[in-house]
Amino acid sequence: MKSITIEGQLRTESGKKATRLLRSQKLVPGVIYGGKTEINFSAPATALKSIVYTSEFMLAKVIIEGNTYNCILKDLQFDKVSDLLIHVDFLELVEDKKVIATLPLKYVGTPEGVKAGGKLVTKMKSIKIKTYPKYLKEFIEVDISNLPLNENIRVENIPAANMEVLNSPRIPIASVTMTRQLKQEEAAAPKAGAAAPAAKAAAPAAAAKK
Repeated sequence: MKSITIEGQLRTESGKKATRLLRSQKLVPGVIYGGKTEINFSAPATALKSIVYTSEFMLAKVIIEGNTYNCILKDLQFDKVSDLLIHVDFLELVEDKKVIATLPLKYVGTPEGVKAGGKLVTKMKSIKIKTYPKYLKEFIEVDISNLPLNENIRVENIPAANMEVLNSPRIPIASVTMTRQLKQEEAAAPKAGAAAPAAKAAAPAAAAKK
């Protein structure tokens, strides 16, 4: 799994004045919780970019005064006016303690329905799970090869071994829908089929007139 290293420093002062001073130095205040103690720290905004501005799931090794904390990103706060990052929350991973995380879904394979002319529609890009840190992964792979036309794959179909999926099991995550062209072709097919018997019926009638 991907991971980044963030070097920070302890925050000894709190309050708006101290926070403004940190931000003027292009430092972002943050907190690490979930372990033995809650740790208030700050880190350069540039050091946080790769974990903040991405849809990928990764681990963060936060180093503060020689101590390393293995974490996952839990929450972010941005300034409403400037849209700059103003606070980060990290959850420390403890081996025997379950964590809640949001993992991306990676769809693999070409659905049968797409091969038949349908269109793949992905409705969910990630799911929320609860598991032990050792089972966390960069993404969950979902094979959609057998997905037929006008059918769905649901949350309950996601292969999530050693994880408790917290989303509702019946929510569709991907489907193959009929394209406009395929709808037109299907609509035209019965008309073509109906024309043939009519033509056959007309032939005896014409012969009778002769």
